[in-house]
Amino acid sequence: MKKKIALVTGGYSGESVISYKSAETIFANIDENKWECFLVDIHPEGWFYKTEVGEKIEVDKNDFSITVNGKKIIFDAVLVGLHGTPGEDGKLQGYFDCLHIPYTSCDAATSALTFNKRYTVAVAAFAGLHVARSVHLFKNPDATVLQLAAALKLPVFVKPNNGGSSIGMSKVMKAEDLPAAIAKAFKEDEQVLVEEFIAGREFTIGVFKSKGNIIALPITEIISKKDFFDYEAKYEGASDEITPARVEETIAEKIRQAARYAYEIFNCRGIVRIDFIYDEQARQPVMLEINTVPGQSAASLVPQQVKAMGWSLKEFYSALIEECFH
Repeated sequence: MKKKIALVTGGYSGESVISYKSAETIFANIDENKWECFLVDIHPEGWFYKTEVGEKIEVDKNDFSITVNGKKIIFDAVLVGLHGTPGEDGKLQGYFDCLHIPYTSCDAATSALTFNKRYTVAVAAFAGLHVARSVHLFKNPDATVLQLAAALKLPVFVKPNNGGSSIGMSKVMKAEDLPAAIAKAFKEDEQVLVEEFIAGREFTIGVFKSKGNIIALPITEIISKKDFFDYEAKYEGASDEITPARVEETIAEKIRQAARYAYEIFNCRGIVRIDFIYDEQARQPVMLEINTVPGQSAASLVPQQVKAMGWSLKEFYSALIEECFH
């Protein structure tokens, strides 16, 4: 009998628009011979299963079940396709752990940790990975621009500490532009990360576990037509993404090794995407962040990398679902 899989999408943040695009790709590439997939929208107005005719059936949060035509459906596993909160920050994972329902993403602790960019780079540095120097700001009147400017070399990136999709992010070249950039980031989050700019090539790589093996996907090089890889560059075509990256094997292997090591030390599960800058002066990859629910839309990087590896998305999503039962 086919296992019943809930594909969760939506969410409570601005990233929900990306979640719905990801869910379209995933849903279209589920192997129907192996799995019976139900699309579940986790929305501020409620959690609903949408039937093929567009009917909304409310999810029973006591056991994460739905009742269709008088028949109660309990899910065997959850495929997490929800970016931002509550699907990428550990909240849903903790809920599923309480209900003993397996899921395809990192666990609650890893999800919560990696959702916080500053804590991520702190743990990475502690484990010996190279990261950029940064300052962590909380909403308080003491964090003056002068302190910041003295602590870090300009230019810097200013970004919301939690969340993704590069919303609220700025590149700052002059100290007088810092207050506006910090204010913009604080509109998105209670915490802000100010990080030194590292000159180098930008790479991103998907990593997942299948049959107990940590597998690094082909690397993508991102060449932004703008100053940096912001929301517009990510989702509106203002960057060139080259998969597989045209890069010397020695550099590629350093990035793959760092990515697999990060996957291991952060105790990741499922598919994650790890972003790096290759510092050409120091000849080493510098880890920027870990995305534990990377985009799966038609324009997203992981689907490009899966295809470059020679797998179909159908095979890939099946491998992720199968792994969550182990």
